[in-house]
Amino acid sequence: MTDGPALDHVKAVADAVLYEGYVLYPYRASATENQARWQFGVLVPPSYAATGTGEHSSCRTECLAEVGPDAELHVRLRFLQAQRRTVEVEETDTPGHYREVDALIIGEDELLPWDEAIEREHDVVLPVRRLLESEQWIPILVRGGELTTAVEGGRVVRRKQPLTAELRCRAERLPGLVRLHVTVANTAPVDCAGHTRDEALRHSLIAAHTVLTLTDGHLLSLLDPPDWAAAHAKECVNEHTWPVLVGPPGSNDTMLSSPIILYDHPKVGPSSQGDFFDACEIDEMLTLHTLTLTDEEKREARATDERARRIIDRVEDLPQQPQQPQQPRQAMHGRMRVVRVGQTEIGTGSKVVLRPRSNGDAQDMFVEGRIATVRNVLEDVDGTCYLAVTVDGDPAEEWQLVQGRFRYFTTAEVEPYPGKVWP
Repeated sequence: MTDGPALDHVKAVADAVLYEGYVLYPYRASATENQARWQFGVLVPPSYAATGTGEHSSCRTECLAEVGPDAELHVRLRFLQAQRRTVEVEETDTPGHYREVDALIIGEDELLPWDEAIEREHDVVLPVRRLLESEQWIPILVRGGELTTAVEGGRVVRRKQPLTAELRCRAERLPGLVRLHVTVANTAPVDCAGHTRDEALRHSLIAAHTVLTLTDGHLLSLLDPPDWAAAHAKECVNEHTWPVLVGPPGSNDTMLSSPIILYDHPKVGPSSQGDFFDACEIDEMLTLHTLTLTDEEKREARATDERARRIIDRVEDLPQQPQQPQQPRQAMHGRMRVVRVGQTEIGTGSKVVLRPRSNGDAQDMFVEGRIATVRNVLEDVDGTCYLAVTVDGDPAEEWQLVQGRFRYFTTAEVEPYPGKVWP
């Protein structure tokens, strides 16, 4: 991802991938949803992957390109390195010795233990002709270390473990094309067989993804390849990653290989004023929810993470925001708010068939035709009605109900459940 205004848009999308799920609403360390961190793009040490936990130590990207004689592939590997933050106070009877505590009060502020993250990027530029001759192995080394900062009443200690990884790049020639192969592998030699997941994460590449840029050539969409390349596109094997074209619509020199399913030329919503780290929710709803946090909850969020602090401050600084929601236009049947879809009234507890729009969230393709249960009917300040639903049969349904975390669809993206459903 070379520098330049043309790639600012690419970086915005890549950063959203990097921090997706970093800290979830209500942005407090004690919240249940923040106890299991970093579900996307985690490459664990091989020793931990071998324990049968379902985690993996590598990801593999394959894509197609038309190249000229001087074509070069620029690979940028991006990931987060976990950094454990502890807060400590000095032992009263043993000067110079410290012990960890659950919280440290500094004036009106508070500091809590937390797993932070440091952004890492590694670049390599490789001539495609060299990749056609032999596979190139590029070692990645990231230092560990410890940093201690004295604060009023104690100290803050940040520790991170060293990381080792490899980029493995090659190319194969096809009729009129080349297939590019890029593998990212965690090669940490540490034995994590007996580690907890939290311990293994400290030796992992987190939210790992690659940005591939091609000069003297262009990349082909795997979602919508030209007819003559469709068979080769189907033969591309991508493991734990999803490569899509990025940049302005029509551009074809850069591809983002993401652990999150995207569509070609994804973009950050123009109305988004900042990252809420949760692309499964609507920014406006998260803004409204965040404003309902109590002062104590906001204090804990600020003490949890600097990025969470910025979310709280940004939301509170919105000028006269949010507007009070308009009175719901939906009819009221007792305590159940309902909305009309076609000739049918839909409300909490209703069954619907999901028909997401084709240009919406790429992940919605997996729930096309599925039956869902309406859990709430909501309306934003512009009067757009949303149905908060859980997908019937989803293993995460019970967890979603407990956490109040749903999928959202407009009334135009659902059909009343008629009994039997054909996808």
